Amino acid sequence: MDRRRFCSALFASAVVPAWGANEHEWPVKPVTLLVPGGTGGVVDIRARWLAQRLSSALGQPFVVDDKPGASGNIGMVAAARSAADGYTLVMVHQGTMCVNTHLMPNAGYAPLKDFTPITRVGFGPLALVVNPKLPVHSVTDLLQYMRTRELNYGSPGFGTPPHLAAELFKLEAGVKATHVPYKGGGAAASDLIAGHIDFSIEGLQVMEPHINEGRVRGLAVTGTRRVPVLPQLPTLREAGLPNYNYVGWVGLAAPAATPRPIVDKAWRATSQILLSAEGREFFARVGAEPGGDSQEAFELLVRDEYEKWGRVVRESAIKAQ
Repeated sequence: MDRRRFCSALFASAVVPAWGANEHEWPVKPVTLLVPGGTGGVVDIRARWLAQRLSSALGQPFVVDDKPGASGNIGMVAAARSAADGYTLVMVHQGTMCVNTHLMPNAGYAPLKDFTPITRVGFGPLALVVNPKLPVHSVTDLLQYMRTRELNYGSPGFGTPPHLAAELFKLEAGVKATHVPYKGGGAAASDLIAGHIDFSIEGLQVMEPHINEGRVRGLAVTGTRRVPVLPQLPTLREAGLPNYNYVGWVGLAAPAATPRPIVDKAWRATSQILLSAEGREFFARVGAEPGGDSQEAFELLVRDEYEKWGRVVRESAIKAQ
């Protein structure tokens, strides 16, 4: 073997196994878990819970980085532009993966091209809540009240699950209300408690403590069955909207070119955490269910919902402002 061929073979034998070993050994340094939203919202709460357990499971810190604004677009663009090396993962939801780019074609990212879905983290219904100073104690009361005056409602931003759930509520009930977008669910909840907005439909993980402590008044949940943590709340179907059903989800994704061995390892660790006794208990406490779906199943869900919500946006009056 001549010197050139010998050196080439030696270089290849050194580099190829090392690259494979790096993938196998991932992570070898801290991982950023990017949240395209503000602190105190459902996505942020679940990200912090998951990050703590991934840190223990994989032996490196998983650091939550909240990037609120533009209905999650700021955080999603930052994630899409991150190195695809496994050291930036991103929490996603229906809005950021399936809705935003239909509402805002210039959002700056393409969810089906720029990201690899890893797994759903959790899914479940939301809660319809009002400021307790409103003279309403049921969905029927609220609808009657809304027919005599125009109320406003808050959400973490255009295209987010709470926004979509509220727009569906308006459509099914035949009522009007003014949308007030915020940079995160925590900020919207704070303004609801303060009386700056009248009602919202928000994740149980955010609203359940406020309902139980009387800071807001819960009226109903958006799924097809009641939830054990708030059994007193009827479903919106029970409350008089027979066709209403909305279940939100939060998931984990990586930049699109992230090596498959890293994606697989992230999926295995995440699904084991979610489907553990601790994971099931954590989600049950907030009336939700853990994810842990395969990467293929989650990707199929994302693609199906991307098409579904695209049709909804095209056929409805939902518009970003």
